[in-house]
Amino acid sequence: MVKMRVLLSGYYGKGNGGDEALLATLLQMLPPDVTPVVLSGNPEETHRRYGIESYNRMELLQVIKTLRSCDAFIWGGGSLMQDATSAISPFYYGGLMAIAQVMGLKTVAWAQGIGPLLRPQTRWLAKRNFAGCSQVSVRDRNSAALLSDWGIPYILAPDPVWALESKPVPRLAYLPQPRIAVTLRNHPQLTETRLAKLIAALVDLQQATQAFILILPFQKSEDLGISEKIQSQLKDLSKIICAEDPQLLKGIFRGVEMAIGMRLHSLIMAASEGCRCFALSYDPKINRLMENLAIPGWNLENLPDDANVISKIWIEHYQNSESLSSDKIQSLINGAFLHRELLKEVLK
Repeated sequence: MVKMRVLLSGYYGKGNGGDEALLATLLQMLPPDVTPVVLSGNPEETHRRYGIESYNRMELLQVIKTLRSCDAFIWGGGSLMQDATSAISPFYYGGLMAIAQVMGLKTVAWAQGIGPLLRPQTRWLAKRNFAGCSQVSVRDRNSAALLSDWGIPYILAPDPVWALESKPVPRLAYLPQPRIAVTLRNHPQLTETRLAKLIAALVDLQQATQAFILILPFQKSEDLGISEKIQSQLKDLSKIICAEDPQLLKGIFRGVEMAIGMRLHSLIMAASEGCRCFALSYDPKINRLMENLAIPGWNLENLPDDANVISKIWIEHYQNSESLSSDKIQSLINGAFLHRELLKEVLK
């Protein structure tokens, strides 16, 4: 029996831990009788890591040729259809989806976080794309509400990364405990002034808790410089850990007492491994997670002016808050598997 070939498209091969985690989870959830083919920013690395067929996402002729060889096309998770950070992104992903639909492939918008869509053209394209899909799943209520307004059926389920299988990281055994994990990212809202306040607050937090600080650049090209600035103030009391394997990245949060994160999937990974979380938001998707899980935090633009206020609140959170209950975590994991059931249904 010939296996169904399925082309997977997302922000893959760009060194972003969250998007690589979505790809790893999607590959875990695909039916066994499917052959995945991945469009990647680094096809050689994607092939090496997962042992699967992969092509350069920007080589249009190769992409068209690969689409013709496939039976289905999947937008593989995340905020692909949004124009807040890039006006080009929705046209790239939307264009691929439109081509796949014209070719008559089964098309799936999988685990999407839709928006913001600030321009009429991108809203029109997104509506057209989603309406033409064989199946759609979304990861938050705002995306679900938008599809409802458009009259497009969907499945709402937690982000798939809740269900990603983590792996233990043996080298962590030699690092001191307790531990606090920190994930900051390069962003216009994280000004030098705000970063300086956060670093000063982290120094105070470490002194008050005597915790060892794990600094996790989720996207090395974007985050490493900030990580090094933090580490320079904490010296032997911290360590930068760059983990490219998504399962190992998630496994780092095992045994971590508290996580402070800007990146969405750093918070999801941390919460799923039983960490107390504190969010620093630069994007509505972070606020949606904060609402859904009652995670405390600040929008970066509303960060307190006084580093002592920041550290005091962090210390209070470290000492008195609780992580999600094991029942709540299991419920979210079970819910995330609805994305797998959708794949089984549409790819049978």
